Order: sequence, then C-alpha cells, then structure tokens
Amino acid sequence: MNKIGTRNLQTDRLDLRVPTMNEQKRLWEILMLEEIRKYYLTIPKSRREKMLSWEIQEPFYQDKVNHAKDDDTFDWSIFLRGTDVCIGKISLHQAKVEFDEEENESNRGLGWYLDPKYQGMGYMKEAASKVLEYMFNEVDINKIITSTALNNYSSWYLMEKLGFVYTGQNKYVEHTFEDAPSLNKIYELTREQYCKNNGISKKIK
Repeated sequence: MNKIGTRNLQTDRLDLRVPTMNEQKRLWEILMLEEIRKYYLTIPKSRREKMLSWEIQEPFYQDKVNHAKDDDTFDWSIFLRGTDVCIGKISLHQAKVEFDEEENESNRGLGWYLDPKYQGMGYMKEAASKVLEYMFNEVDINKIITSTALNNYSSWYLMEKLGFVYTGQNKYVEHTFEDAPSLNKIYELTREQYCKNNGISKKIK
C-alpha cells in the first residue's frame, strides 16, 4: 500500500476534493436528512440529539479536516465540476473494527452519501468509479469491504454495478436514528477482482 493520502480527482461531471471546512456544514445538512441518516450513521443512539446540532458537531468536522491531508486518510467531498456546489462525500477507512478484519491497512471499508436531489443521475457511480481506480491503481490497496441494509436496494445495486461481490454474509447493524437494527449485506472487492473486471494486466501482489 502506498501512503499517498487523498488527492483531488476529477471526472466528466464532478470534482472530488480534499475536504475543507467550507463545505462541511453543507455535508452535515445532507447527512441529517432522514433518508440519508437512517442508513449511514452508526453513532451510539445516546448521541442522537447532539448529532442534530451543528454547533456541537462543528468541532468534530474541524478535526476531520485537520487530518484530511494525512497520508493514510482517504476522504473526498463531491462537487459538481467547476462549481462550489457540494453534493455528497465518499471515504475509505480501515476495515478492522467494523468488519472484524485482520489488522491490515490495505483492507479498507467504504462509505458514501449523496444529496437526494442528485440521486438517480449516475453521480455516485461516477465518483465511486474514480475513487476505486485511485485506490487500486495508485494507492495499491488489497481489498475494499462494505455493507448496506438489505432494504437499501439502490445502494447494494450500485455496489454490484461497481463490481463488488456479495460475500453471502449478513450482519445486524444498529443505526443511530433507527430504533430497530437493520440486516446488512456484506460486499467486497479485491484488487484481483478489480483488475480482472477492468481488463488490467497488473501483477497482483
């Protein structure tokens, strides 16, 4: 794995930028929308009310921005290309705790969310495709593992379009704003699978 951290990336319609505080309140506003937070947030339920206050959350977002350029951080704010319109985020974190993986920095978990106004337009597929290209070709990670609620059809359908493979495993996840745990499907994509899917003859380590 190459510890090169987050770099600005670009697609036909999007700018994927290293996070700054300029867009963090907007990202918080998107995350607090009921249809987004119900599937994304897994913070302890005792912090529900605190999550709803920007004044309380701002220091946590500032801390993330302070570490945005660390060489082992991979976190992007998604903008419409050539504008200051932030529509979502995508990030990859160490997978050890979340998925009981072996302690290996080259195994990453994946998370994303998108402003509902821009869903159904292919933006997240475009952003995720670029990030996967960066993570497997330049950062040279081994595997990405992620999960999504069984009833979050659009999310796991997108994962499959991106080449992720359902592992056959499920797990119950406690989401912050949902009273009952949801059953999540676990997906993974290895570097070998990614290279094969994309016709890349790169040697697999």
